[in-house]
Amino acid sequence: MNSNTGRTSSALPEGEIQQNELDGTRVIETDIPSRLDSLPWSGFHTRVVTALGITWILDGLEVTLAGALSGALKESPVLQFSNFDVGLANSAYLAGAVLGALGFGWLTDRIGRKKLFFITLALYLTATAATALSWSVASYALFRFLTGAGIGGEYTAINSTIQELVPARYRGWTDLVINGSFWIGAAMGAVASIVLLDPNVIGPDWGWRLAYLTGAGLGLVVFVMRMWIPESPRWLMIHGQPERAHEIVAEIERSVIGSKQEQRVWPKIKLKMRSHTPLGDVAHTLFTLYRQRSLVGLALMIAQAFFYNAIFFTYALVLTDFFGIASNQVGWYLLPFAAGNFLGPLLLGRLFDTLGRRAMITLTYGVSGVLLALSGYLFAIGVLSAQTQTIAWMVIFFFASPAASAAYLTVSETFPLEVRALAIALFYAIGTGIGGVAGPALLGALIDTGSRGSVFAGYLLGSGLMIAAAVIAWRYAIAAERQPLESVARPLAVVE
Repeated sequence: MNSNTGRTSSALPEGEIQQNELDGTRVIETDIPSRLDSLPWSGFHTRVVTALGITWILDGLEVTLAGALSGALKESPVLQFSNFDVGLANSAYLAGAVLGALGFGWLTDRIGRKKLFFITLALYLTATAATALSWSVASYALFRFLTGAGIGGEYTAINSTIQELVPARYRGWTDLVINGSFWIGAAMGAVASIVLLDPNVIGPDWGWRLAYLTGAGLGLVVFVMRMWIPESPRWLMIHGQPERAHEIVAEIERSVIGSKQEQRVWPKIKLKMRSHTPLGDVAHTLFTLYRQRSLVGLALMIAQAFFYNAIFFTYALVLTDFFGIASNQVGWYLLPFAAGNFLGPLLLGRLFDTLGRRAMITLTYGVSGVLLALSGYLFAIGVLSAQTQTIAWMVIFFFASPAASAAYLTVSETFPLEVRALAIALFYAIGTGIGGVAGPALLGALIDTGSRGSVFAGYLLGSGLMIAAAVIAWRYAIAAERQPLESVARPLAVVE
């Protein structure tokens, strides 16, 4: 314990953490949040977002392979998938992501961000490699479920860490671009599928297996990169480790600013330390204290989950069943699709920090919903070719990609630090469970009917959800742009 216990913070050396004993409870007064938010962008931040962003590349690779390989799985002499089997396996992946997010989200808030990085990544690596060895529909679905559990856990720990390490003025754009890096993985998966599914290169039952091993190999690289990332100082300062939090921040400052740091008085916050946050406090925070914010987060998550998963997991089936594209050529059509998805957050992301969250969330959700309805109608009446359908998807997802990323941004920055990871997990789980798990199976069944009108009905449902979410965001979204996390949502442990 600090020898200066009981003194005012002004009597302490600048930046030191004061600890007191009040009624048996440890209380600290710290300037850590202010110091982290004041830092300029640096190599440290670039390394952190690179090491964390690769997870989304992995997810993009996984999801793309699942979509691009659907034709190969149907043609596999061992598995012989039907369209329903493809949708079922994809839903198993999403179901695993839901349960993984909930379980690992709870652990992330309890034992820390950094430990979960390695647990969830190890699960992903093992399950992806096992998928390559699948011998039946059931085994394939099981391994996809476990892969999803690893990725779901990654979402919670990583979104929390991004919010807590990146300075406030860069938070929106950074979060959107990192989430948008999913589509770099999607492009990699598309290129890999073009090569690995070419019957002149690899046999029909080996290409898709090698594709999954590619993902496992990339994951090993990420495992090493994770060594660069420190534990979140914001998490440490509440969970009884203020000295370690101060050491990490001081080290970050030295790497960013150097030894000659500016001497100034930072705004401080007084916090009551705790080992964990009881689930009762979590429920009260989400459903009573911040009920309106929960409504916004839930609406955004459900809409984007259905919109994305229903369309993306089945795009290959649309191309093969309605446009006659060979399964080993589907990857070529994904490349422009992926480009639109990555360019959206990259080019529109800064507007979330300047024009603001509320305006941009409303715009991106509303525009993508309207464009899906319009393109769905053109698909239904048969005026689109495979090429024009791909262009339509590229334009739609230029707006839908930053919209989907903004859902994660909204949930991760508008709830208190103590419940941040579990809030991300809960809303991701509910949104994905309602919108994501049902979406691929529903669209797969509609495609199986062979009716363009039936598929159009599925697209209209996705469109309606996005437009409804836009209306809710316009009415209730929080203006969190450029604001410190502790101002957007005060920690539950704040002491007045």
